[in-house]
Amino acid sequence: VQLAESGGGLVQPGDSLRLSCVASERVFSGYAMAWFRQSPGKGEEREFVASITETGGDTFYVDFAKGRFTISRDNAKNMGYLQIDRLEPEDTAVYYCATGRFFSTGRRDLMDYWGRGTLVTVSS
Repeated sequence: VQLAESGGGLVQPGDSLRLSCVASERVFSGYAMAWFRQSPGKGEEREFVASITETGGDTFYVDFAKGRFTISRDNAKNMGYLQIDRLEPEDTAVYYCATGRFFSTGRRDLMDYWGRGTLVTVSS
């Protein structure tokens, strides 16, 4: 397994959650990273959430993620993170981390490696 997400679960609206992505160095070092999500009932579409450059020096968020989502990475540990605050039922989805040679601001085809996802369910 080259990328593996964790940290999902059942949470209540308003809670916070930090998702983690552990990566093998081969697919993390020198790669930009992004988080996508796939919501139930939306078919096979994986929706872009946020991305971060290989150094962590720059980030990009889709509009709905601005203010509540924070992407980060620890290159020394080959780890990526997605902090989600003030969770809403609409955030219910499987969240995927991905890495790619190019910094993506939304394009899935720029990602070379994908994890299998972690399910976040927001419900009262």
